[in-house]
Amino acid sequence: MRIIWLLFPVFLALAPSAMRAEDAVPTAVGNALRAIGIPSSAVGISVQEVGASRPLLTSNSTAALNPASTMKLVTTYGALELLGPAYRWKTETYLGGPLRDGALEGDLILKGYGDPKLTLEALWLLLRDLRARGLKEIRGDLVLDRTQFSPIEFDASRFDGDSLRPYNVGPDALLINFKAVRFHFVPEPERRAVRVFAEPRIVEVTSDLRLADTPCGDWRERMKADFQLQAPAPKAAFSGTYSTHCGERDWHVAMLAPNQYTASVFKLLWAELGGTLSGSAREGAAPQGKPFAAIESPSLSEVVRDINKFSNNVMARQLFLTIGADPAGPPATAANAQRSIKAWLAKKGLDFPELVMENGSGLSRIERISAQSLTSMLVAAFRSPVMPELVASLPLIAVDGTMRRRMKSESIAGQAHIKTGSLSDVRAIAGYVLDRSGRRYAVTMIVNHPNAQQSQAAQDALLNWIYSR
Repeated sequence: MRIIWLLFPVFLALAPSAMRAEDAVPTAVGNALRAIGIPSSAVGISVQEVGASRPLLTSNSTAALNPASTMKLVTTYGALELLGPAYRWKTETYLGGPLRDGALEGDLILKGYGDPKLTLEALWLLLRDLRARGLKEIRGDLVLDRTQFSPIEFDASRFDGDSLRPYNVGPDALLINFKAVRFHFVPEPERRAVRVFAEPRIVEVTSDLRLADTPCGDWRERMKADFQLQAPAPKAAFSGTYSTHCGERDWHVAMLAPNQYTASVFKLLWAELGGTLSGSAREGAAPQGKPFAAIESPSLSEVVRDINKFSNNVMARQLFLTIGADPAGPPATAANAQRSIKAWLAKKGLDFPELVMENGSGLSRIERISAQSLTSMLVAAFRSPVMPELVASLPLIAVDGTMRRRMKSESIAGQAHIKTGSLSDVRAIAGYVLDRSGRRYAVTMIVNHPNAQQSQAAQDALLNWIYSR
């Protein structure tokens, strides 16, 4: 009996680390959720040390919940393993006729493979290469080959009714510059007016904006924007007031149809390089054989950083469909992408029966995963050869990306890589926390509730609990 009593203090010391995973959530987390009226049934939590075989803490962890942008972790980790971190997308050009003395007697075919980061600068380099190879005059059409992705009827307004938001741009095998026009606002106090210009310069802009000495606040609400989308000369007109305290601001708008945008940008850059195009832009397919000129995207490891650090929905959709084209081959479909990811998870021994992926970005009303599944995947990812690329792609708390402004005065600042997710009724976090003892934990917390947007304090409390325990 004396031996038992001597060992009792040791048992008490060990008890916290041996707590059952289904014990109540940490007090601070529970209090924060109760304060905003969110029940435990609307929250999924799973925490597991990356080297452990069992979770440290779970609560409602097997419930299938909408993860918002934390779904990007499934897409990006899957892509890093399935495609490889050095994977690059191509964009190619083909000649549809003979090239004589700088003149192409036929069409120029532009073929895309789904590059998520085909920027204006990248396209300019490709066109500059065409000029260097002797092409100056295109006497046929500009043919756009988008056959790498299966054609879909995409409604940009379906998700939230705002078709002009760049995050609502649909997937496109030949997506240039995220199909966005940047309107740059420059106050001119001497005229009490605001100059506005578009980049790229494919939209005619007029501004009747007046400067006002008011707080900047939600500066877009005080102006009226009229977008006229009809080809061949789309226009944007701005009126109302603009605060002098706003300084220079940008507004990115996806106002043009894919073919209209691509053709307009091509013609603008081609003319700036001294080239001419006689025909118009139309859909078509590239011939077999070697391309005339081509460029490659940044590596997948770089693209994944942009997707996760800044929660780029358009790039995530492009990557998801790229997975759908391999190994099934083009044209890529979302159904093939989901099958490829589920097959990959199964080979890793990760069975997620509740997993539903619509576009791989989390900008969806139907995508589902459980907190337990997401944490299990993060634990597996930490043992993967691509772990450094995945972890480095996640926002570093209080430092960069979507976490740069959170918990800046807390001890955990700089000690956790956390992907965030947010929809009108969803708030989620998932990633890794390095605690103050040097142990690393995978963590997921998903809130699905009308008050979800108020749950940041509860999520921060969970991260602090992991770091400090």
